[in-house]
Order: sequence, then structure tokens, then C-alpha cells
Amino acid sequence: MLTAKDIMKTDVITVSSETEIIYAAKLLLENHINGVPVVDKGGKLAGILCQSDIIAQQKKLPIPSLFSFLDGFISLSSMKNLEKEVQKIAATTVSHAMTPNPVTVRSDTLIEVIAALMVDNNFHTLPVVDEGKLVGIVGKEDVLRTLIPRNGA
Repeated sequence: MLTAKDIMKTDVITVSSETEIIYAAKLLLENHINGVPVVDKGGKLAGILCQSDIIAQQKKLPIPSLFSFLDGFISLSSMKNLEKEVQKIAATTVSHAMTPNPVTVRSDTLIEVIAALMVDNNFHTLPVVDEGKLVGIVGKEDVLRTLIPRNGA
């Protein structure tokens, strides 16, 4: 049975939360990767920044629907969600656009579990963490490569 350790990349490109969004976007494009782990100064995983997080900056701001009731206004959408949307749209650093506390897998996680996580949650990139330390990363391409016979036949 194949595990994350068998397919993960160990030369992981990372950014910090203070990295500028423009630089992070350039890293993703130049390296043809969908996501990059965000690590703190101690090397601990703090989040993940994916292409979709950066693309969110091109979204229009969803204005909450309001209705009047007894001379007051009641919001029909969550202010917390609105605040998150505003932060992503206005992000200048990775900390504002990243997804904090991302879903991770261990190096001994079976490929079937990884594939299910990716499909069920629309994840393209999963950080591999062992004992609190980032040890690799698995992308959809890594999973796809397992379908190609190794001997080239």
C-alpha cells in the first residue's frame, strides 16, 4: 500500500505570513504549484495559501442583505463571513489570504485516504506533518502519477 511518504515532495517551498501576496503568487506560478505551506519562524505549519485564496482578491464584495424590522436593520448574512471576504479581497500579505490550520496528513497516511480528502473537500494540496513538523507536501499530480506504471509500460 502506498502512503504519503511514497509520493510526497520533501523539498517544500514555503512562505511566512508576512510574505507579500504578489511574491507568493509569483512563487505559485513559477513553480507550477497550486498551494504553498505557510510556516512560522520556528518552522511550524501556520496555514496554507492556495491559488484560489489569491484569486479571491478578484471577487466582488458580497453586500449583506438587510431588512428593516421595527425601525432597525437586521443582517441576513454573517458579519464574520463578510469580514473574512473583505480581508481576502484586500490582502497584501499571506496572513490575510491564507487558510489557517489547514487539513494535514501524516507520512504514513494511505493514498486512498489522501485521494478521498482531495476529492471530498476539493483540496489540491495537502501538507504532510509528522510530530508537529512539516516534512512534505502532496499535490493532486503526485496522486495521479501513481496511476502511471513505473516501468513505462
